[in-house]
Amino acid sequence: MRTLSPNRYRTIALLALISLAAIIVTGSLVRLTGSGLGCSDWPTCEQDQLLAPFEFHPMVEFVNRLITGLVSLAVIVAVLGSMRRNPRRRDLTTWSWVLVAGVLAQIVLGALVTKTELEPRVVLGHFLLSMVLLWAAVVLYHRAGQPDEPAPPASDPTDPIDPAVWGRKLWWARAMTLATAAVIVVGTLVTASGPHTGSLEAGGHGDFEPVERLPFDPREITRIHSLFVYLLLAVVIGTAIHVARHGTPGDVRRIRGILLTVVTQGAVGYLQYFTGLPIAVVAFHIFGVVVVWVQVVWFHLYCADAHRVDAPRAKMLVPS
Repeated sequence: MRTLSPNRYRTIALLALISLAAIIVTGSLVRLTGSGLGCSDWPTCEQDQLLAPFEFHPMVEFVNRLITGLVSLAVIVAVLGSMRRNPRRRDLTTWSWVLVAGVLAQIVLGALVTKTELEPRVVLGHFLLSMVLLWAAVVLYHRAGQPDEPAPPASDPTDPIDPAVWGRKLWWARAMTLATAAVIVVGTLVTASGPHTGSLEAGGHGDFEPVERLPFDPREITRIHSLFVYLLLAVVIGTAIHVARHGTPGDVRRIRGILLTVVTQGAVGYLQYFTGLPIAVVAFHIFGVVVVWVQVVWFHLYCADAHRVDAPRAKMLVPS
């Protein structure tokens, strides 16, 4: 049986990560173009029609379903690749199966989204599960790049290590991850309360009935969302200050990238709010959410690795 090298398997993990990120963006386009009920049945487009008619809204929804098939293929390949990787590692196999389980759950939720005619709580859960899957894909890709043997100390063993330094950096990384997750969750409440329902609404815009929205005032829930964004920005700035004082050049580059993306996201958020939520701007904002989440999760994993490697040596070097 042909085996895979660690580098080749990491490429497979990267493709799975890219596909899971892409389906979030394409799925948002289904909602933003009002194509959520372009195919009113599942798994067929209509009860008596497997393929979508060559019309805009049915084709947008149907193409997104086809992309879901490609995502399913990517995660299946990730599982098969983990079994053929040489050497085989249990952690990679486990995380690849997590992706498969998540995609299966997404398929079920996708069917429920159609069956419930875009019930906002189901749509919200569909998006949040996508973000959980994206987190798992980042973990798989990160682990696929780790050495099979235990890593040596991250720094010169003759250098003294202050355990408080790496401890605080990991604390900041955890806080940043939690703050980002909170921003994403509240952001879905804003979306589920706003005008982009995912389907054409009655009243001159199409033939479908109005879609239910969450019972939040869009203006008020948007304000709450902005407060969480400011909280995230404060945590990122705090992390950047700590890293600038105690981190490596690599740390500084990573946190600068996160800070730039978060600031850009905030600017795009205000732009979409004051311009009436144009589709192109909202789509770019969703793409930015994906980028921020990947960056933050990656930074957290990096800090956790550094903590795990240097922690035992720090304890030996610090006088008791």
